[in-house]
This record gives sequence, C-alpha cells and structure tokens, in this order.
Amino acid sequence: MPSDSIASPTQFSRDDARRYYDRAGSFQDKQGFYEDVALDALVAHGGFAAARSVLEVGCGTGRFAQRLLEDHLSASARYVGIDISATMVGLAKGRLAGWSDRAEVRQTGGGFDYAALGGPFDRAVCTYVFDLLSPADIAAALAGIHAALAPGGLLCAAGLTQGTTTLSRLTSSTWSWIRGISPSLVGGCRPLLLADHLPAGQWRLVHREVVVGATVPSEVVIAEAL
Repeated sequence: MPSDSIASPTQFSRDDARRYYDRAGSFQDKQGFYEDVALDALVAHGGFAAARSVLEVGCGTGRFAQRLLEDHLSASARYVGIDISATMVGLAKGRLAGWSDRAEVRQTGGGFDYAALGGPFDRAVCTYVFDLLSPADIAAALAGIHAALAPGGLLCAAGLTQGTTTLSRLTSSTWSWIRGISPSLVGGCRPLLLADHLPAGQWRLVHREVVVGATVPSEVVIAEAL
C-alpha cells in the first residue's frame, strides 16, 4: 500500500488547483531554487535524446519544455504539453512559440484520458503534479499516462517527497503540517512517495533517487511502461 507522509490529505480539488495556478502565473518559475536539481536528474536519466515524442502532463509555464526543446530533444521530436490553468497555457505557448511547428500546448479540464493528444508517446513528463493529487487521482493519472505511452516508453516524474537528511526531513514535515492546515499556502502539494503508487504489473522502476535543493527534498522517478 502506498505510504505517504499525509494519509488523508486535506482536500485540494482540481478547481482549487486551476484557480491557484491561474493566480500564480510566472511566479512558478521562481521555484527553480529547489526544483532544478530534480529536473537535472530527469534529464540525466530520462533518455530524452532518443525520444521521438514527449507528453508533459502539467506543463506549467513551459520552462522545462523549453529546456528539452533547446538542448535535449532531437530536431524532429514532437512535444505536447497540457495544463488545467489558462494562465499557464498562455505562458507556455508564448515561451514555446519558436517551436510551433512541433510543439503544442493545450488546456484541459483536468481529466486523465490522454487518448486525443496524438500518442503513443515515447516519454511522459510530470513534474510537481502527482504531489497535489489525491491517491485516487494519482492512480487515474498513472493509468492515463500508461495508456498514452508506447510499450517501453518512459514516465519521467519529479515531485516533493519525504526528507533524507536532518534539514530536509524538517522541511518535508513542516511542509506537510502547513499542507494539512491550508493547502493553498503550498499550492496544494505535499510530500509523496510516488514509486509506491506504481502498479507492478504496468510499470518497471528504472531509476529512483531523492535529491535535495535548498533543503527541499524531491523524488525523481523513471519508470518503463510494460
């Protein structure tokens, strides 16, 4: 059974998430002080140079997509990013305008059926999204991503997790405490053990590590779709 730091997280609905991230806008880019070390690990282990198509679930401002398109994807690789926030979609479209011939960003209603996005995909990227979903929605999102990936395709995910050092454990426990009181103060996110949510019959764990940026611990997961 999945073991998370919050067994029954205070509700933070998809509508709550949409409203929060519509307000947050480009402020999300300022979280690189702890996110970038996890994104570096995704790039190091995600095999993006070999990818022909990438789906990003929760693309945010398009910051990671820009990095992939500029430095790591082949010139023929196709990218599709989705987000529930109109603000984020607008920012991402502007950021990726230089790749409009092969990069597309769409707003969604927050559902987990990705069949209409033109798959199957070689890579599915999901950064700091699973950690704001309920356990039931995590399962639904993983099922939708699995269906959208080609056999052997990789899920490349990063998100908040439990700490591994004294300071990172303090940070994650404090984050969980704040999340339990008022989810909107932390954007709905909470420390999560994503690897524990992967159904063994559908996924093979290729790589997992916990990295720490500015005392904030993040779990990096690479899993192959079976």
